[in-house]
Amino acid sequence: MFGICNLAIIPLRFEPSDRSEIVSQVLFGEHFKILEQNKQWAKIQLHFDDYEGWIDEKQFQVISETDYNQLSNEATILNADLIEYVNSPNNLLMPIPLGASLSFLSNPAINKNNLDFEGMKISGLKPKANLINTAFMYLNAPYLWGGKTPFGIDCSGLTQMVYKLNGYKLMRDASQQATQGEALSFIEESEPGDLAFFDNEEGKIIHVGLIMDDNYIIHASGKVRIDRLDHLGIYNAETNRHTHKLRVIKKII
Repeated sequence: MFGICNLAIIPLRFEPSDRSEIVSQVLFGEHFKILEQNKQWAKIQLHFDDYEGWIDEKQFQVISETDYNQLSNEATILNADLIEYVNSPNNLLMPIPLGASLSFLSNPAINKNNLDFEGMKISGLKPKANLINTAFMYLNAPYLWGGKTPFGIDCSGLTQMVYKLNGYKLMRDASQQATQGEALSFIEESEPGDLAFFDNEEGKIIHVGLIMDDNYIIHASGKVRIDRLDHLGIYNAETNRHTHKLRVIKKII
C-alpha cells in the first residue's frame, strides 16, 4: 500500500505509540510506502529519503501504486515561503510549512478535496550559492529533535531541507549525510553550502551544519544560529568555548 500526508506536519515515530520518540516529521504532500499496519498505526518508508517510522492511521490518505509512481517520477514542487495556505472550494484554509510538497495538487485522483495553492513555489536545481540564503529562512527556529520546519528543526533536518528546497537530495540523519559527497582536507578548501560534521568522544557523527563565508557556520543547536568555525570545531562567542568537535567537511555539490 501507499500513502500521502494530507495534513500540515505529522510526527514520524520510532515505535507505534503516541509516547514513542519522534524521529522525524512528514510534511504536507510527502508520499510513502506503507510497510506494515496494525489497528492504529502504519509503518512507512518515505519516498524522498527512504526513512522509516510509524505514523497514526488517522493522519494520512491512501493512494494507489500508480499515483505513488507518478509522484515519484514527477518534478518536486515545494512551498517556498515560511508558511502558506492551501484552500478548498468551501474556503477552508490549512497552513503548510516551508518545504511542503505541492506536486500532487494537479492530480485529481489524489487531490479529492480540490485543494488550491496560490503562494510562492520552488522547483528544480538551484545554484549552490542559493543554499545559505535558504538556510537564513530557518534562522532562530527552535531546536526540535526530529523537526523539519521553521517551527522546530534539528541539525540534519536543517541541512536536508535547505538542500531539498534547492533541488538536491540529502539523507535524513547527520551520520547518514556524512557518507555522502567528497571529503575536503581543510576548511580553507570549503565553499558556502558545504557541510561540516562533528563527532562525540566515541567518534560517532552527532552534528552537522552549513559552512558560510569567512569561517562562519549556520547550524541548529538550541536554535538555528550562526557561530564561528575553526579547525577544532564550532566556537560559541557567547560562552567563549568550543561546543562541537570537527570531524570532516564534505562537498555535496
